[in-house]
Amino acid sequence: MSPLHPLITQQHVKVFQDEGVVLIRGLFNGFVDTISRGIEQNLETPGEFAAENTGDGEQGRFFDDYCNWSRVEPFKQVIYESPVAQVAANLMASKTAQLFHEHILIKEPGTSKPTPWHQDSPYYFVDGTQNVSFWTPIDPVNEASLRCVAGSHRWEKPVLPTRWLANDNFYPESDAYIDVPDPDREGMPIREWSMQPGDAVAFTFSTLHGARGNESANRRRAFSLRLVGDNARYIERPGPTSPPFTGHGMQPGERLREDWFPVVYSENQ
Repeated sequence: MSPLHPLITQQHVKVFQDEGVVLIRGLFNGFVDTISRGIEQNLETPGEFAAENTGDGEQGRFFDDYCNWSRVEPFKQVIYESPVAQVAANLMASKTAQLFHEHILIKEPGTSKPTPWHQDSPYYFVDGTQNVSFWTPIDPVNEASLRCVAGSHRWEKPVLPTRWLANDNFYPESDAYIDVPDPDREGMPIREWSMQPGDAVAFTFSTLHGARGNESANRRRAFSLRLVGDNARYIERPGPTSPPFTGHGMQPGERLREDWFPVVYSENQ
């Protein structure tokens, strides 16, 4: 296993492995302004996957976009210069950390729409147990923070993917999945924290998570990075994936191609 970065301890690693989610205070300290510049650049020039997630009659604005790191220089700087890649390898118990993609999620003041409960793994064409997402706010958050269900990464069946705006099923063979649960009503162990810019929640692709709407008077800008480890492999899904990468030429069981998904940390470097 890679040497631990000073920002984390073995307890962070244990909690991440056991619960599928852990809070890391100050992970992106020193890079908050850089991320903020990247978000504003992304908002000014949205990418091909940009989406507005509020429907007719819904108040506010919930914008998201991803896979822009190669053209948004501040995002690239964070990926390659911050501690995130080594911390990812530590949490995953992996010798390497390979970038999958980045993601921004913006909820303007008065946006009541929540981020629906979901797992990322059914949307992704990645198989394997070594993976991690980092979610960091660029504005202080209390009521609009990320929420994760501890232990959901070990559920026997994944949660059925749905389209956020239409809220309909994403894949046809729904018997292989469980319906989207209501963790609040069902009394599930939800992990949620008040967070400052630079703090980060680390969670696995299979961890059930969502976020409240932003009823406050302040923006809630969030930046997310997704990375994979040594045992990540390409897998075909029964429907379209998100992000909808096409033309990659990968076959099931192959490692993700490094020219598209670069290795950003290796313990041998």
